[in-house]
Amino acid sequence: MTGDGTVGKALEVLDQVAAFGRPVRFGEILAGSDFPKPTLYRFVQTLTNQGMLAYDPDRQTYAPGVRLVRLAHAAWSVSSLAPIARPHIDALSAKVGETVHLAQMDNGQVLYIDKRNAQQPLEMYSQAGKVGPAYCTGVGKAMLAFMDPVLRDELIAQQSFHVFTDKTLANERELRAELVDIRANGYGFDREEHEPGIICVAMPILSATRRVLGAISVTSSTRRTKLASLEGYVPLLEETVDKISQDAQNWSFPDYSNQHTTTGI
Repeated sequence: MTGDGTVGKALEVLDQVAAFGRPVRFGEILAGSDFPKPTLYRFVQTLTNQGMLAYDPDRQTYAPGVRLVRLAHAAWSVSSLAPIARPHIDALSAKVGETVHLAQMDNGQVLYIDKRNAQQPLEMYSQAGKVGPAYCTGVGKAMLAFMDPVLRDELIAQQSFHVFTDKTLANERELRAELVDIRANGYGFDREEHEPGIICVAMPILSATRRVLGAISVTSSTRRTKLASLEGYVPLLEETVDKISQDAQNWSFPDYSNQHTTTGI
């Protein structure tokens, strides 16, 4: 739990409902909550009254409310790198013919904020609006490698190191070793670490002062390409991140150094 009082606790409930990815009954929320039933019910009712949750009386389920759509749109327009990066990732995807992801760091996790599908789309976990682990995704590792060392230590401490595949970096030592290589090369890979068959090459988007704004990746499948082929897109990635960085000079990007939470992945 957070130490942010009532508002923080209510947001925990909202996050919990959103994490189901489907309408959910109160009993399901209660089963995964640390709050007593009366407290949880009060939070759920308040969130519903405020339009943050929507209640379906026929199915007796709760889901994220339409008010969140409006807030999400505002956040996407004002606080997200996506509107600035969109024309550049469109151009990159058209050139490489593969899926391009745009992501930012969100409290130790990767938040996918935009995605351009390949000419032959792949089934994969990552979609705009979803979060994923930082330690075993190309974009996550690319961002971690270029974070301020103190902040990087804090974010690494939040990683779960759950093993998704036999290629997953299973501990902090392995991750830190790879981050050294990524920082030296300027880019990194996902070697089927999060999903079997899914590979990518990723590069951080840095400000003029070398602060991490986000990251982009070119993603494909082992069924149709190899990491060496994806590595050939590095010059195009460099060109793209430079253009995004230039266009983002006047954008008030999130200050990751002020993110101090106890939540992990």
